[in-house]
Amino acid sequence: MDRRDFLNKGAGVLVAAGLGGLTSVPSFAQNIEEKDYKPGEGVTGPLKVRFLGTGAADWNGRDERGELRRLTSALLDDRVLIDFTPTDEDMIPAGIHPEVIFYTHSHGDHYNPAAALKLGVKRVYLGSSWIERARSDFDKASSESGLPVPEIVPLSPGDKASAFGLTFTALPANHATGDRKEQTMMYLVEKKDVRVLYATDTGGIPAIAARIAGIDPHEKGNPITGIIMEATMGIDGDEDFRIFTHSSVKTVERIVHMLIREGRYLPKLNQPVYLTHMARTLHPTQTELDATLPAPLKAAYDGLEVFFS
Repeated sequence: MDRRDFLNKGAGVLVAAGLGGLTSVPSFAQNIEEKDYKPGEGVTGPLKVRFLGTGAADWNGRDERGELRRLTSALLDDRVLIDFTPTDEDMIPAGIHPEVIFYTHSHGDHYNPAAALKLGVKRVYLGSSWIERARSDFDKASSESGLPVPEIVPLSPGDKASAFGLTFTALPANHATGDRKEQTMMYLVEKKDVRVLYATDTGGIPAIAARIAGIDPHEKGNPITGIIMEATMGIDGDEDFRIFTHSSVKTVERIVHMLIREGRYLPKLNQPVYLTHMARTLHPTQTELDATLPAPLKAAYDGLEVFFS
């Protein structure tokens, strides 16, 4: 059975996983107090994800084919952001005011302090390996704009933080920035029985990240129920120079193949694996992606809203 047959058949027999067992949250990461948020609100029900942007650094705006992708960012339950830049501002629905951001790393296509201040963010989480640099960046943006600096909370691999009924576990990513000491991050996002792996930017899934998330077959752990993963290099792009720090469609396909086989990925029936952070130079149009991607992979697009349950 080839990979496509396996994934097509495997996706048809998977059922939702009943998982629990969230661990305690460190004292620095208690639920943010916010006037419009009632305790317990949003804790139950599916996890809503809105893709604000789905492009890699070389795809910011409309390309020569007319295809539009903003820089990669996601809005969860209308409350919490993963990464955010000015390109994504117009994709936040009217009346929605997220006040928490979890940053994956400091590259400018994911991280922009001025945009966070303009949005009115009250708290940001990012890697402890570059916390002092981030504080300096936010201080500078605050001085230039006159807007207050949010609380900046450091996270190391394995740390957990909560916001608006969601629990985020920091996972080490395989990605590099100009700061050789910076540890970039992915996140495991949990909401009751929902466990979604948000993996961008990263070349594959590092072993430590897999163990923390519970998907390493060598150790007992809770399976994940959803996957959002970068596919910067597209289809047949495995020999591109970005292979050291990014994933291709084939990389994601093989990871999903293995997780299904090992029983570590148990999504709700027919729930796709969503691809994001796509490079303009290495990807066809959305229409072509929809026609050619192997199940259960699906290319996300700007403004797409999905629910994980």
